[in-house]
Amino acid sequence: MSDDFALTPSIPLSLTTLRKLLHHSPRVVLSPEARQRIEHCHQYLHERLTHSDAPVYGINTGFGALCDTSISPQDRGQLQTNLMMSHACGTGAEVPPELVRLMLLLKAQSLSYGHSGVQPATVQRLLDMFNRDMLPVVYQQGSLGASGDLAPLAHLCLPLLGLGEVNYQGYRLAAADALSLFSWAPLTLQAKEGLALLNGTQFMLAYGVHCLLRVQQLLDAADVIGALSLEAFDGRTEPFDERLHRIRPHAGQLWVAARLRTLLAGSELQQQPKTAVQDPYSFRCMPQVHGASRDAVAYVTQTVEIECNAVTDNPNIFPDDDLILSGGNFHGQPLALALDMLAVATAEIGSISQQRTTQLIGGQRGLPPFLVAEPGLNSGFMIPQYTAAGIVSQNKQLCTPASVDSIVSSNGQEDHVSMGANAATKALRVVENVEQILGIELLNAVQALAFRRPAQTSPQLEQVVAAFREKVNFVSRDRVLYPDLHAAAAFVRSYDWM
Repeated sequence: MSDDFALTPSIPLSLTTLRKLLHHSPRVVLSPEARQRIEHCHQYLHERLTHSDAPVYGINTGFGALCDTSISPQDRGQLQTNLMMSHACGTGAEVPPELVRLMLLLKAQSLSYGHSGVQPATVQRLLDMFNRDMLPVVYQQGSLGASGDLAPLAHLCLPLLGLGEVNYQGYRLAAADALSLFSWAPLTLQAKEGLALLNGTQFMLAYGVHCLLRVQQLLDAADVIGALSLEAFDGRTEPFDERLHRIRPHAGQLWVAARLRTLLAGSELQQQPKTAVQDPYSFRCMPQVHGASRDAVAYVTQTVEIECNAVTDNPNIFPDDDLILSGGNFHGQPLALALDMLAVATAEIGSISQQRTTQLIGGQRGLPPFLVAEPGLNSGFMIPQYTAAGIVSQNKQLCTPASVDSIVSSNGQEDHVSMGANAATKALRVVENVEQILGIELLNAVQALAFRRPAQTSPQLEQVVAAFREKVNFVSRDRVLYPDLHAAAAFVRSYDWM
């Protein structure tokens, strides 16, 4: 079909491409190049095993600390099946379905390079499940992020064998029953296949991709919401003058300052005389703080995109060199460090946002305390700031780095691990938290702007105010506010901030 998307090893996957694949859902297929590479590697491996009994880790030996145990030719398929079953030890909450879809796609992408020894049918089945939205039940806990994401990937791939469970069209089904819906026979694993499926970083990588797609939206939202808060607080624009930022030319800082100048252009409020000589740092230093987070996210993006186009199982097969190498490409340290950085960079956006909210409700610069006309009788926006502050505090706890931790496993064979899976799951929690913190700031900023009328902010910002007012009304007296907080967070996630 003309609207199919072909996984092609020579064409890298980018975050932009992944966003389109996830949002527009074309059928994903293997390109002829990918099929040729996979088949070539598979044939090479089996020809080599036919002619040589030399030990090759995980193919004719045991795993981990059992790597010195020899496996007979007739048991090599069962070895791979046993590996899949024994490693499905996940626990905790289920991985959200959109992340499971990403895991299927990213695992197929990694196998498509032809260095893993799998059958083409194995990669095709992963894509069949992706295309049918047949999503394995995967659990969040169980990975050390070193020999890859072993437990989560075992749960992801069990359904290929007719084992485990899947979510399909709103129902939780035994995998064998789900396969029968399409007359799909369970796969019989051959040498190396279980290891190729379980070794890899696709659990933490899926979280990284998902978080980055949301953080890109969140960073754009932060600049606009910060500009609205500045206007509501009767702040100044001098701190965003290009000349200031040219003499400290960090890329993110320059970009945010320019964007703030654009967002504030044409504002009536900026033409009014200012009573304060300087603004608090949470307003004045937006280019420096938002910009630093943007620079950190740029590094994380680079790391994640490299990983999206990498082979991360073990051992790796090089048919043209007649070589099988056992190494450590499954080790998650590059992602673990990046995901920890992503959490910190995102949390700082929430921290400065919460502080702007605190300034807005403080009864300064002509604004009423807690942004209501009759404070005292009405508590107004007192408690949303408590909520934001509590979330900011939780983010500080979540930003304790996972990547500096390590626990010895497999009887000392796997003696340094990345804990990248823990970095991944807590990074997503930080992203979700900051979306809500920004929603609370937006709620306060738009409320505060009403007290500046009839003066208008810039045309760009007025469009945002109008769109937000379609979701959340002005608070003239106390009402139940949690629906407004939830609506504001949803607005942050969905509005086109560009």
